[in-house]
Amino acid sequence: MSEFIGDYHAPKELLKDKIILVTGAGDGIGRTAAKTFAAHGATVILLGRTTPKLEKVYDEIEAAGGPQPAIFPMDLNEARIEAFEHFAEAVDQEFGRLDGLLHNAGLLGQRTPIASYHFDTWQQVMQVNVNAAFGLTKVLLPLLEKSDAGSVVFTGSGVGLKGRAYWGAYSVSKFATEGLMQVLADELDGVSNIRVNSVNPGATRTNMRAAAYPAENPASVTTPEEIMPTYLYLMGDDSRGVSGRQFNAQQ
Repeated sequence: MSEFIGDYHAPKELLKDKIILVTGAGDGIGRTAAKTFAAHGATVILLGRTTPKLEKVYDEIEAAGGPQPAIFPMDLNEARIEAFEHFAEAVDQEFGRLDGLLHNAGLLGQRTPIASYHFDTWQQVMQVNVNAAFGLTKVLLPLLEKSDAGSVVFTGSGVGLKGRAYWGAYSVSKFATEGLMQVLADELDGVSNIRVNSVNPGATRTNMRAAAYPAENPASVTTPEEIMPTYLYLMGDDSRGVSGRQFNAQQ
């Protein structure tokens, strides 16, 4: 059952002194989330495939007066467990803990029938959207345990709750994402301060949305900035004790 938090107004210092990792931070929702978290006091770790994009977000955060972020380039399609372990060691050495993890990075893949779907593309989508999210979460759990109230937020989708024709690996990967969220939340329930939830951004003005709906007028689609209240709620202490739930960022 999906939930909508309504008109949440985040306090200015909501995320003060928190260390938050955002994957896919160079563009779209990830870029906006990183800048929004920083504007509310968080030190943000920017993880993404394209270094110049991460550097631009870094500069934007610094120009806005946010805490100095960190950059960690990584191609999640190529990364394996050794790369994730190396990353976790780097975060531990630099910060000693992690307060929040937003799994935002994702691939759309093909919009085509299953019978026509390319196997290599299917593997890439599952690698980035599911396997990498699992691998990063696994290695970062010890650092999240060091937080007073760690928060893991997975990115879901409407096609991850009800399958639709031609959405292929993306839809299947989002079903898997919801399953991963629910299993992890249940495992941590009552034995950890870490909460685990998912958020469905809904139709949002991003490059991925434009690729999925090329005929759509971008001006008619909600901006990433407009859906940030849900992301702030899930990362901030107002959502302590809320776990295993699926949120819609839009009604």
